Amino acid sequence: MDDLEGTVRLIEGMSFEATAGSGHQLVLDAAEDVGGQNRGPRPLELMLLALGGCTGMDVISILRKMRQEVTAYEVRLQGSRAETHPRVFTAITVEHVVRGHAVSPEAVRRAVELSATRYCPASAMLGKVARITEAYRVIDETTGAEATGRL
Repeated sequence: MDDLEGTVRLIEGMSFEATAGSGHQLVLDAAEDVGGQNRGPRPLELMLLALGGCTGMDVISILRKMRQEVTAYEVRLQGSRAETHPRVFTAITVEHVVRGHAVSPEAVRRAVELSATRYCPASAMLGKVARITEAYRVIDETTGAEATGRL
């Protein structure tokens, strides 16, 4: 079994120090208008970032196996939340922006599809409560040409 663990400890006010089982730490906080000091990301922001990191690691790994010459890669995320509590995500847009030399848009589409439908556990979990839309943009560093698509 591949269990994960972590600890979240109150610092003061609404600030918490989060420590992952791997030993990495970060500070979580709330906005000033709700008692926080704005010293760190909000927990739900981290859920979006976790999705971005999860799918990003999948996609770049797949593209490297496909021998695509990627020079830069960015995952842009936007989440919409329910208006009533518990204010879960209802829709999430994930845009993969890939730059490189002669990168195949079809290879990017396939890598994004594999991550979204097979490999990324963050996507699988969040997809149970939110509609996740996957988009990609491929920019050729040599010609400046752009190709876009959606799953």
